[in-house]
Amino acid sequence: MASSTSLEFLPNAGVDVRQLFILLHGVGGSPDDMEPMAQAVRAAFPSAAVLAPQGFEPFDGGGEGRQWFSVRGVTEENRPGRVAQALPALETYVREAQARFGLLQSDTALAGFSQGAIMVLELVQAHDGIAGRVIAFSGRYAQMPKIAPQFTTLHLLHGAADPIMSVEHIQAAQARLTELHGDSTIDIATQVGHALHPALIERAIVRLKTCVPLRSWEAALGLNQAPPDGTPVH
Repeated sequence: MASSTSLEFLPNAGVDVRQLFILLHGVGGSPDDMEPMAQAVRAAFPSAAVLAPQGFEPFDGGGEGRQWFSVRGVTEENRPGRVAQALPALETYVREAQARFGLLQSDTALAGFSQGAIMVLELVQAHDGIAGRVIAFSGRYAQMPKIAPQFTTLHLLHGAADPIMSVEHIQAAQARLTELHGDSTIDIATQVGHALHPALIERAIVRLKTCVPLRSWEAALGLNQAPPDGTPVH
């Protein structure tokens, strides 16, 4: 079901909600931009509730789009502060959605495109485990991680030809996450630019359906560190 301010898809009547997906659009966009991902999630996870809210601020670049934080005059130095200021409202939204459906944080997945990806990545940096999974399309961190989430698995997906957010940003971040013993995957699509591309959506669904979180693998083996070669096992 769509509204002027959000997209919302719930399981068919009689099906209990067992998972929650929250999808965040890019700067200047709208919830409708996330519908391809929402439909893919619905097909793969029929017992999931899928919510795509609109950015909490009007887009200050003109038009009817929305944003999560302003990019007017944004720099490497001021971006982290802008994101930090925007995070409390997103945290509240996520926790209220979890309470609404009576779901645990581990039953929640956050996905974002572009600016939405920045928001979901930084939310789990600030609140580790607020979601079990994060799917970041064409995104980056506001600042390079100093610690890695221990209760959230990160799936990073990017176009190699992205002219807006260079793939080098997310590659460097994923390398840092690995150094910090974080649980992350990365998929780079050749000849794909800054877009929520069908190939990336398809790969995200594969990751969601097949990856076993590193923390679960370690718990099963009674480990508290990475395998000897330092490679996360999925």
